[in-house]
Amino acid sequence: MTAAGMVLFLYGVYNGFFPVGLEMGYFFGNFEQKWVLIPLGILLGFLATFAEPAVRVLCYQIEKSSSGYIRADIMLYTLSIAVAVFVGIAMAKLVYDIPFMYIVIPAYLLALLLMWLSDKDYIAIAFDSGGVATGPMAVTFLMSMAVGVASSLGNRDPVIDGFGMIALIALAPIIFVMLLGVYIRYIGRENNE
Repeated sequence: MTAAGMVLFLYGVYNGFFPVGLEMGYFFGNFEQKWVLIPLGILLGFLATFAEPAVRVLCYQIEKSSSGYIRADIMLYTLSIAVAVFVGIAMAKLVYDIPFMYIVIPAYLLALLLMWLSDKDYIAIAFDSGGVATGPMAVTFLMSMAVGVASSLGNRDPVIDGFGMIALIALAPIIFVMLLGVYIRYIGRENNE
């Protein structure tokens, strides 16, 4: 039953979300005011992550294994906001033709720095969250939208921009969950004392 459900779910995702995301990307990519893509990306990044079933399961498992110390709703909003911010950055990259390396290298350096500053319990959660956030909803819908936008802009490589967005979506939860760990480690403890 699980295998059949997963096959039907993935069939629906790839045949439903992918064409819709591609058409949305073409449509919004042809707007004269390209800046509209940035808030649209933020909104869709938040909604795609918020609706991702695997993200909800992860958040529930985190709350359960931490005996309620890390609440599921806090994790869900942290992951959704993280992906929203980074999808907005990916759309800004498309609109303003920012080289991908100018975004991804500083972001990975920030992630490495946060590993030393964050509460240690949050590091493993952060990297698990990065893998979970790139689930079927985000990959098919947001990547297809990026491909559509890149195709409509004409001078972009749709494949590179599509996969670049997935790299940023995978990196977003890592940074934001470790930022939450930094908050818990330093600011949260000061408030409790």
